[in-house]
Amino acid sequence: MNIEMIRAAAKRLEGHARRTPLLNSPFIDEIAGRRVWVKPECLQHTGSFKFRGAWSAVSALEPDLRARGVIAYSSGNHAQGVALAAASHGTTAVIVMPADAPRMKIDNTRALGAEVVLYDRATEDRDAIGSALAQERGLTLIRPFDDPQVIAGQGTTGLEIAEQATEAGVTRADVVVCCGGGGFASGIGLALETEAPDMRLRIAEPEGFDDVTRSLVSGRIERNARLAGSLCDAIITPQPGDLTFPVLKRLSGPGLVVSDDEALHAVALAFSRLKVVAEPGGAVALAAALFRTDQIAGDDVIVTISGGNVDADVFRRALERFAD
Repeated sequence: MNIEMIRAAAKRLEGHARRTPLLNSPFIDEIAGRRVWVKPECLQHTGSFKFRGAWSAVSALEPDLRARGVIAYSSGNHAQGVALAAASHGTTAVIVMPADAPRMKIDNTRALGAEVVLYDRATEDRDAIGSALAQERGLTLIRPFDDPQVIAGQGTTGLEIAEQATEAGVTRADVVVCCGGGGFASGIGLALETEAPDMRLRIAEPEGFDDVTRSLVSGRIERNARLAGSLCDAIITPQPGDLTFPVLKRLSGPGLVVSDDEALHAVALAFSRLKVVAEPGGAVALAAALFRTDQIAGDDVIVTISGGNVDADVFRRALERFAD
């Protein structure tokens, strides 16, 4: 992966992906004690940044491979991105999803035309299921984060952040990115390395599923003890990717870890102060900027809201608990 792949992905995404804004709120700034700039990828097609990587990967396939169909595994956001990208390119998609994924994500993936195969994430191996189906049906596997073209697509968010931050007069800041397997963070990090070298990548994760944070400390890939049990389902992965971790090890500052309650609080604040709907996993970077202020330096911080596909009961719970 390199900046040229990201720029090429940006060209393929022109006219297909939304250029999401960079938002600011004085109310959010007051809580954080510095200016907070929010990149709401929850406003992207299918409600998350995952559409960028999915379109990048599907559009980069040779036509004959693409015509045979694609397969992906995902808790929901990558699923929807691949389903829409496949349908837009006139091909089929099979998506392997955990049975405990939010019902809205499962329903939306099916509504976008994909075949959904459910599995138990606590007892079954999604990689094995996906690989077996790909081989059996001749499908091309599009991994959720450990895929060069997916990483390149996610990196287009970093190109936009660099441009928009410059327009806002911000040249130096921590850029905090919600992190599961690290595709979004590594892509953004690679883009910033060239386009905004004074920006520092940071990753944010939920408590109990902080494999990337621990890996950055130890210098080697660490695995989560659990594979389920957080409201931040969108960013729960077993461990960092083989492709993503070397990039994060080189480019990321220390990881930031927040609780589910803090993520829910950030969901409520994103809605009340920015009028943006976020899912808990998509709000962990904002939660880190708000509730880990002592671990962030400088007058400005840029954060991603990576997804907004939240079930109604979880969203209601966030608003009821943290109404202000």
